[in-house]
Amino acid sequence: MKLEKNLVRRLALSALAVTLAASARAGDVPPAAQEMAKTFGLDSWDQVEGLRYTWNAELPGAKKPFDGGAGTITISHTWEWEPKAGMISYEGKDNNGQPVKVTYKRSELDSQNDMVKKVVDPAFFNDQYWLLIPLHAIWDTSAKVTDEGAQKPALLDDPADLIAVTYTGNDGYTPGDIWDLYVGADHRLVEMDYHKGGPKNLSLVVVTWTGYKKAGPLLISTEHKGTVNGAPFHVFFKDVSVKVTGSDNWVNAE
Repeated sequence: MKLEKNLVRRLALSALAVTLAASARAGDVPPAAQEMAKTFGLDSWDQVEGLRYTWNAELPGAKKPFDGGAGTITISHTWEWEPKAGMISYEGKDNNGQPVKVTYKRSELDSQNDMVKKVVDPAFFNDQYWLLIPLHAIWDTSAKVTDEGAQKPALLDDPADLIAVTYTGNDGYTPGDIWDLYVGADHRLVEMDYHKGGPKNLSLVVVTWTGYKKAGPLLISTEHKGTVNGAPFHVFFKDVSVKVTGSDNWVNAE
């Protein structure tokens, strides 16, 4: 599925430079970005021992029966991730629609086959970026974060504070990617716009952030509706749960 591969590749680009254990860059990011990240659980991230979730996307342009019918691609990736151990388990389909189950350690990625290197691992970065982008604004030291003040989002009527996350230098595949995060008065995202390579007229994804739930110490948006290159687009999370330090139990998002 060429569209799926291209979308996952583009959405994963900026995430490749992330250092998940990075501390908050208090002197490098504006207060609004810090408050946003804290609202989503930044200060409690070190308590997270495991994350489970299923990332789903509905896109236009299916050409094969397993894609979900004419005109729509339905993608589903199920993950279990241990951030501290760097252990990742994946269940989904390959690019030919065949079922795949794999568990690997990111520190040993070079020893994995091409399926893991070129399909599963980029999908992992893509999907967890959608889950945790408010934290990436703080984690990703290759990103310049600015507060652009009140702006009108493309999909909403009311203005919101625009926090622009721009990837600079030579990091990632397309330096200059911009993630525009529109934040409400409660420090929650209400809309996210992605501009490939920077120019505003190359906006790839424009989606709302709704369906908020708490999973342990983390705040998760489970619903994203909007467009990809102007066509209808829907990303949603199911079966989100978190395991925290000191407990063997998984806490479901509610």
